[in-house]
Amino acid sequence: MASLVNTDMEADFNSFIGRSVTREDIATPRLLAEYRATMSPHLFESHEAGACPPGFHWGIAPATPETHDTGPDGAERKGLFLPPIPLPRRMWAGGSIETFGPIRVGQTIRKTSQVASVKERHGSTGNLFIVSISHEFSGTEGLLLRERQDLVFREASASLPPASDVPQSASGVDWTVEASPLLLFRFSAFTFNGHRIHYDTAYAAKEGYPGLLVHGPLQAALMLNLVSLKRGAVPRRFDYRCLAPLFGGGTFGVACEDHTSSTVKIIRGDGVTTAEGQVHVPET
Repeated sequence: MASLVNTDMEADFNSFIGRSVTREDIATPRLLAEYRATMSPHLFESHEAGACPPGFHWGIAPATPETHDTGPDGAERKGLFLPPIPLPRRMWAGGSIETFGPIRVGQTIRKTSQVASVKERHGSTGNLFIVSISHEFSGTEGLLLRERQDLVFREASASLPPASDVPQSASGVDWTVEASPLLLFRFSAFTFNGHRIHYDTAYAAKEGYPGLLVHGPLQAALMLNLVSLKRGAVPRRFDYRCLAPLFGGGTFGVACEDHTSSTVKIIRGDGVTTAEGQVHVPET
């Protein structure tokens, strides 16, 4: 299959590697209340004074592009921080979270984001690019959290599996979560995510989706909270990847898959695993 991107363009995309931006934010009580209200009761609450639950960092210092700096999909326009890849669909592919200490309510947090890599791939669904972004969150005591996010940009013609309207059985899962429009809207608002596939049903249908899409980081946050609850502490490193689309409108399950509580999955109503996470224990 011939590439849609010529060599000169690829070189231009690679010139974005190393591009960085630093923002500051405060872990305010209101922001924490919004996260808890969105995710409750599916949260791990630490006994450490003032510690925010896992996944709270996705609401800290997000990109806040003005309206004229957003694209047709509602997300920040490509070519500003991300390379101007001429493929219309963007999706969250996965990532890795390293936790060194809790973000505490009231803290001032410094977040530095950097484009780490840009890779072109040719798969069964057509051409795509994988852009990896690194984020570091620091407080007065030093580095608190390091994250890698992998974003996929792909062609509009790529086919998608149909949505399942089979109800999710509670059997074999630890949590059953309703993928309601309210949940998706609140998580978009908490993270200041303008991507229309999560809240605009007409736009999602226009892109070929049978329903609103559940956010990749929302699924990751649920998995990270469950494994933290099972283990009694937030793991030092948690890797996850998105495997299949998860659509709103029904329910889905969150389940730890083994007795060590090191593997966790998001299970769609038809039994398909849409995301999986893995705890990595540091060698001693």
